[in-house]
Amino acid sequence: MGAKPIVHAWIFARGGSKGVPRKNIRPLCGKPLIAYAIELAKKSKYISEVFVSTDDREIADTAARYGAKVPFMRPSELAQDKSPERLAWRHAVNWNRSQTQYPKMDIMVSLPATAPLRTVEEVDQAIELYMQGSADTVIAVSPSAHHPAFNMVYLDERNQAEIIMSKYVQWVSNRQSYPKAYNITTAVYVTSPDYVLTEDVYTRGRVKSIIIPEEDGVDIDTLLDFKIAELIMKERKGE
Repeated sequence: MGAKPIVHAWIFARGGSKGVPRKNIRPLCGKPLIAYAIELAKKSKYISEVFVSTDDREIADTAARYGAKVPFMRPSELAQDKSPERLAWRHAVNWNRSQTQYPKMDIMVSLPATAPLRTVEEVDQAIELYMQGSADTVIAVSPSAHHPAFNMVYLDERNQAEIIMSKYVQWVSNRQSYPKAYNITTAVYVTSPDYVLTEDVYTRGRVKSIIIPEEDGVDIDTLLDFKIAELIMKERKGE
């Protein structure tokens, strides 16, 4: 990749949340959820700037208090329940290319606020894998206890169950006979500004991954997820 690339972290945090209201700033073990993503990004040995894209003033103020930069308020049309987050990514890339206050980024790292249990070592590992130059996107995955060709089904309008991959693989009697399956986590996404601007689906192209433990990839979407994350955090602290 030549000279040392400029790596910026972006945390995309909407004010609205159906599952848990005000999720991104809801307290988790004494700190607002978004604080964990900001603090982790600031510990990375590769990330030089940490930005937050939000449509919500309270989230913006909280992010700034924990050391992130909030250079703009995200347009409301890019922060609705059905707004593709990819458009928010493009908005951030276009802002970065149009401004003169900060260096233009070579690598974009998305760190969702909803994955507070990932580690800085995992984030740096993903960045290092991307820097090898053989991927358009690097994601984080964790081992799955289920496999779409063995114990996952579709249900049709008659409530009839069909194995998801029955049309593509031969049925066998045990899960161990299939290649290992992994769950995509929300822990980290590493890509380039050009890729964000040209591709609508991040899994299109050359996608590589790091493997992280299931607990590190916990994605907070419900109150139960908050309780699970809190239990794991307290266990890690020896509480």
